[in-house]
Amino acid sequence: MQRRDFMTLRGGTLQLDRSPRVRNRRRRKSEGALVMNSVTSAGVRIRESKHMKKLLVTASAISFGVLAGVAAARAADVPMPWAYGFLTPPASQGGGAPIAPPNPPAPPDNVTKLTLPGSTLNFTRAELANRYGPADWFPQEHSPMPEIVAHGRQSANPTIFACSLCHQTNGKGRPENAGVAGLPYNYIVQQLTEFRNGNRKTSDSRKTNTGTMSGFARALTDEEIKQAATWFSSMPFTPWVKVVESSTVPKARPAAGLFLKLEGTEAGEEPIGDRILEIPEDGHQTEYLRNPHSGYLAYVPPGSLKKGEALVQNGITAAGGKVTPCTVCHGPDLHGIGPVPPLAGRSPSYIARQLYDMQHGNRNGTWTALMVPVVSNLNPEDLLTAAAYIASLQP
Repeated sequence: MQRRDFMTLRGGTLQLDRSPRVRNRRRRKSEGALVMNSVTSAGVRIRESKHMKKLLVTASAISFGVLAGVAAARAADVPMPWAYGFLTPPASQGGGAPIAPPNPPAPPDNVTKLTLPGSTLNFTRAELANRYGPADWFPQEHSPMPEIVAHGRQSANPTIFACSLCHQTNGKGRPENAGVAGLPYNYIVQQLTEFRNGNRKTSDSRKTNTGTMSGFARALTDEEIKQAATWFSSMPFTPWVKVVESSTVPKARPAAGLFLKLEGTEAGEEPIGDRILEIPEDGHQTEYLRNPHSGYLAYVPPGSLKKGEALVQNGITAAGGKVTPCTVCHGPDLHGIGPVPPLAGRSPSYIARQLYDMQHGNRNGTWTALMVPVVSNLNPEDLLTAAAYIASLQP
């Protein structure tokens, strides 16, 4: 008879357990209500592997109490501003001056035609920034987009922007949102369902695009969710972020969740401190021209990668504690296993932000049950170093 191995949560750590008694207990529990096959309430069904369902059942047995305790214990914490696209913490959460709403932007130019090396096309700035059909410089590099990805749906309530507006025509996204290219189909469907059901929120109320995404998810049809998930999951995620350890970084300003390097008389260097600064390699190419070939630089404090490797690969925290290594569920190279998403090479700002949101009870849902016992034992330095190391790996 083939032997099956199971993972058991002990003291916040997933451990291998091969005993027949444990196997029988897991089998009985797996027949209960916590089964991954019914993630979505809207009829979009997700089929997960037996092994992953048993992990979920094990974690879910303790996750509700842990999550409540974590939320209470961390209530006084403030979000790491750099992970949410800000220079200072929220004013209501421990410092930082209130930020005045920005002036409405001027209408983008719709006369001057812009070009990009390597592309035979030309567009105006208004065409590039069109919420319901942002221009695509390199349509030959991907399969035809579904309508919801290319144009969104203006007839929806609320109206739905084109997915490619924020997640880009290459699916790699930007630091203020998610790189969805190459994520498992089931995972994308599940996360849109979590947004729809109100399970994904933000720990920093100034970051409004999380709420915007929830509105989109509620307005999406099941068929649109399937189409978007099919297209983005088929897209390869290639290197997009270069991680650099440095004690100093370029001065930068936040702009709608994205940090942009200061230029002219404002340009200069400053100490990095305890943060990650993720900026475009070329601000003009990224922000103005929306060039899908122009990636990002992530500056991290010296020593971050070594500490992050110890945590991610071996589960050793900055304080010397022990947690489940990320590789147990996300794979030895962090390229994902089945429905568990790949992490390698993705935005460190996004990764740190999601870990913090899980830690503070603002990102919930079916698979968060596996993460809560781990992230509850991590401090801000752990979140930073883990995100830095993960981003440095080849996707």
